[in-house]
Amino acid sequence: ELSIVQWSSSGGLVAYSDSRSQPVNKNDGQKKKVVVLGTGWAGTSFLKDLDASMYDVQVVSPRNYFAFTPLLPSVTCGTVEARSIVEPVRNIIKKRNGEIQFWEADCLKIDAENNKIFCKANFDNNTVGSEEFSLEYDYLVVAVGAQVNTFNTPGVKENCHFLKDLEDAQRLRRTVIDCFEKAVLPDLTEEERRTNLHFVIVGGGPTGVEFAAELHDFLIEDLVNIYPTVKDLVKISVVQSGDHILNTFDERISSFAEQKFGRDGIEVQTGCRVVSVSDKEITMKMKPTGELCSIPHGLVLWSTGISTRPVVKDFMEQIGQGKRRILATNEWLRVKETENVYALGDCATIYQRKIMDDIVAIFEAADTDNSGTLTMEEFRAVVDDIIARYPQVETYLNNQHLGDLTDLLKDAMSEDKKEVDIEGFKKAIHLVDSQTTSLPATAQVAGQQGKYLAKCFNRKNQCTEHPEGPRRFAGPGGTRHFFAPFR
Repeated sequence: ELSIVQWSSSGGLVAYSDSRSQPVNKNDGQKKKVVVLGTGWAGTSFLKDLDASMYDVQVVSPRNYFAFTPLLPSVTCGTVEARSIVEPVRNIIKKRNGEIQFWEADCLKIDAENNKIFCKANFDNNTVGSEEFSLEYDYLVVAVGAQVNTFNTPGVKENCHFLKDLEDAQRLRRTVIDCFEKAVLPDLTEEERRTNLHFVIVGGGPTGVEFAAELHDFLIEDLVNIYPTVKDLVKISVVQSGDHILNTFDERISSFAEQKFGRDGIEVQTGCRVVSVSDKEITMKMKPTGELCSIPHGLVLWSTGISTRPVVKDFMEQIGQGKRRILATNEWLRVKETENVYALGDCATIYQRKIMDDIVAIFEAADTDNSGTLTMEEFRAVVDDIIARYPQVETYLNNQHLGDLTDLLKDAMSEDKKEVDIEGFKKAIHLVDSQTTSLPATAQVAGQQGKYLAKCFNRKNQCTEHPEGPRRFAGPGGTRHFFAPFR
């Protein structure tokens, strides 16, 4: 096998690969086939920690490199060079114990019923032989990420930049410089110069906020020296439909970012929904008043969130998740309604089971003497399993400044017997599920999920015989989950 990564004079990535190695469906008849879709944070983290000697592992991705995506905003402003944040996939997998095969291709369809995927090679130039092939799997790990969500807003695809891939960052970097070069041309009015130097970021999430901060630093550290005549005409605006930027994070983080932007002169416009984007103007609707306003721009970065890729959407239709917006897994990252498909990273979300769904089963498991009431001693016997199974419990305790789960029962217990019946138990616990949240679509989450799933695959045989997870409250009595849930 040959894998070459070259950098062109323009800073673009040119990746060549020659995969004339083994038959696509080679299997020794003993090892289970594991097919991994994607080489982003989730897929690469899984591959790095997986004991590949235990499985027949095949990887399919349209990119033959891994990109350190949190530094993409830095690439746009030259803080970090593009070549510093990529690593060829073949360099990563050749270090693993066992053989991992890589195919540079797009997955076009997942056939869940027949445990098969259909792929097409990802090459622009003419290649010899068929570009389409299929792979069978025993286990499928879906880590294809997500695509930009434009909400079908007119003009976005034609007139906005995105920041999902390395190519996006390089394109954005060229446009930033072009905006300054246009602004210093002779015979332009001051208004035209201001328009060329108005950088608008739509979306106040992590990517938009980081790009705005990088662009500001780029301006004050570099561009004021390179383009001194227009240094006072530059404006950076962040447009957010919600009430705050970084609103999916702790409010202290959101507040700090807004205050920092205020000091730096970065304008944050909240409560604004973009209704259209042209090559010269961006039109917004102000939520409080409903009025429309248009502002001129030199560059628009669209960073409003993510949506499901078509191949995942089609897979969801097959397995009965067609009405959902994003692929759902259980707390062990296995796709719901399947037995052998796992999904991690931005393409999926964990459906955290509510404790109230299992409240009767929990009560019965704790009530060892079948008295119809729980003593504190009986409850303490299942506390650790409850906390391990339902992470919202620990969050609720922290938010309420409670030291222990048993503190919730004390008020519900009768004074004379120090016991609680099922209704009192429900009343004491029912607010816990208010702390159930979705994990953010970040590199940190995807990387941790890949590492967790690899550990599960490595210990699959061991944990099948000796389960190490919490008690199965809703399942057969006395059994435990094979693994601890992802946290």
